[in-house]
Amino acid sequence: MTLTASDESQIDSQTARSQTEKTIDYSFLWGTRILALAVAAVLLWIAIQVAIDSIPAIREFGLQFLIQGAWNPVENIYGVLPMIYGTLLSSLIALLLAVPIGLASAIILSENFLPLSIRTVLTFLVELLAAIPSIVYGLWGIYVLIPFLQPIGNWLHDNFGYIPLFSSRYIGPGMLPAGVILAIMVLPIITVISRDSLASLPSELRWGSYGVGSTRWQTIFSILIPAAFSGIVGGVMLALGRALGETMAVTLVIGNSNDLNFSVLAPANTIASLLANQFAEASGLQRASLFYAGLVLFVITLVVNMLAEVIVRRVKKF
Repeated sequence: MTLTASDESQIDSQTARSQTEKTIDYSFLWGTRILALAVAAVLLWIAIQVAIDSIPAIREFGLQFLIQGAWNPVENIYGVLPMIYGTLLSSLIALLLAVPIGLASAIILSENFLPLSIRTVLTFLVELLAAIPSIVYGLWGIYVLIPFLQPIGNWLHDNFGYIPLFSSRYIGPGMLPAGVILAIMVLPIITVISRDSLASLPSELRWGSYGVGSTRWQTIFSILIPAAFSGIVGGVMLALGRALGETMAVTLVIGNSNDLNFSVLAPANTIASLLANQFAEASGLQRASLFYAGLVLFVITLVVNMLAEVIVRRVKKF
């Protein structure tokens, strides 16, 4: 079969176009690799710089810094245990409040419980919560949330004061309002990611479950949530990372007390709040200790994200 000149030119153009596409794909692949390595390099650079600046405190206190309960700049005695406790407990309170509400909201917004127009508006409002600056949350917490929680805190102390968690009388800023404000701030993350995970499931899962006689709620809890569990866990861990590092809103409502108190009704502190309050005026060993505290927070956040990745991968295997 003899090819005409037009056929040969068409084949040449297709070959040239194919080579161009391959070149673009190859360039894009290496471009993404370089950018990924750049992100890792920046992360490593930050960690190394923080570690270098914290060396004087590491030499002075060692691992005792993690279990020392006093933070006294006057006598150059520094320990970050109360702040570690405050960081972890406030984040735990936030998750205990936000996960059930966020998952329930995701179910309502992903299933046909409400008309599409109403679900669209509610989804927009939930996403809008994530756009509110943290300082606004903090001011709202001072003037609205804390007065609202005061009677609840007093009631908990009067009736359950024998329990260490409620042993302190609630009079204002403290761990409880910090946990509640964090719950409100991480709620959009959990809701949006969980909703997307549920909405992206194949419709065959729903109809197959209905076909064998399952009710709507049986389908949701027995089929849909387990199928979307990896995405839900990823959203929860991402919210936990946000809660661990939140600064301004928590600083305004937690009370900024460096004393170790196990009551959620007492003023407390977090590592991020400690850095925000003292770093501007710190020098010498205090500055190095603040860098050491920042390094501790960096490690905690890194461990949380690594655990999230491990959990998500293990869940996907099942």
